[in-house]
Amino acid sequence: MITANPLPAQPRRWQTLWRQAVRDPRELLSLLGLESLAGRISAAAAAQFPLRVPHGFIARMRPGDPDDPLLRQVLPVIDEERIAPGYDLDAVGDLAARGASGVLHKYDGRALLIATGSCAVHCRYCFRRHFPYGEETAAANGWRQALDYLAADTSLSEVLLSGGDPLSLATRKLAELTDALAGLPHVRRLRIHTRLPIVLPERVDEELLDWLTRLPQQVVVVVHANHPHEIDGSVRQALLALQGSGATLLNQAVLLRGVNDDAGTLAALCERLFETRTLPYYLHQLDRVAGAAHFEVPEAQAIALHEALMRRLPGYLVPRLVRERAGAPYKVPLTAPGSVAISPASV
Repeated sequence: MITANPLPAQPRRWQTLWRQAVRDPRELLSLLGLESLAGRISAAAAAQFPLRVPHGFIARMRPGDPDDPLLRQVLPVIDEERIAPGYDLDAVGDLAARGASGVLHKYDGRALLIATGSCAVHCRYCFRRHFPYGEETAAANGWRQALDYLAADTSLSEVLLSGGDPLSLATRKLAELTDALAGLPHVRRLRIHTRLPIVLPERVDEELLDWLTRLPQQVVVVVHANHPHEIDGSVRQALLALQGSGATLLNQAVLLRGVNDDAGTLAALCERLFETRTLPYYLHQLDRVAGAAHFEVPEAQAIALHEALMRRLPGYLVPRLVRERAGAPYKVPLTAPGSVAISPASV
């Protein structure tokens, strides 16, 4: 009897689409009929933080529009070369919060795992664009050091999977991690921070949904969309499928000049998210990472935009406007001078 050799595992559709992502800025401009913008491209920025954007995300950009808000988020431009005071490589103090290899422990009761350094899209404003992923990834040594740290601190009730993007890992790899986390009874919640359901919705496949459904912890999936044009039919389907798995869905956006710095756009984003059963959670003031200064919206303007949202939308659709400050024990809410802050004890 002849024993057949097993066939190599075939890549899933999302993995194929991942590999086909556009990596050449000039190719991206050509696809959009914007070859005339080639002079804006920064070769230095593209070399330091390479372009990566899936074709499905490009399809949501407006051909011929040099100011398209989705294009602006991914195209490496000369503005990134400008040195701006106060903009650093480690904008939010990640390295000072290192608890173990690949573990960031900033806040009481929860810790974050850098699950991977890979992302399906490279956002030019990313606060971890300079992060040393080669040295600080929790998957090193089979997650052992990270898991030992989480096991030793029984005050931790929540673990966050971040990166990079944790959903860039194969589902079997994610299951390997969560099987180990299941042995930590004090970890009651699992929070997954991911942009993949937005930029590569094909990642939300049956295997992933089955994994989510079987998790013993309460699951929160925090996605990242900045503009209503990011949410098309395929994204809506992916988000509803995630919600159907039993996960709570939240969105965090970053306030970005030239992308979403007007009340109409932000309101439309919140409305469209809620149509997919995703609750607007945070609106982040830009983290001051080197290379991203051209995206910053002045704080006074950010507060005014947030107040306009509060006038326009019901309270449950208004995300909290916050800034992350290195060393602070929580995300810092931003309010207008003279505003009355309500203490949690009085609510």
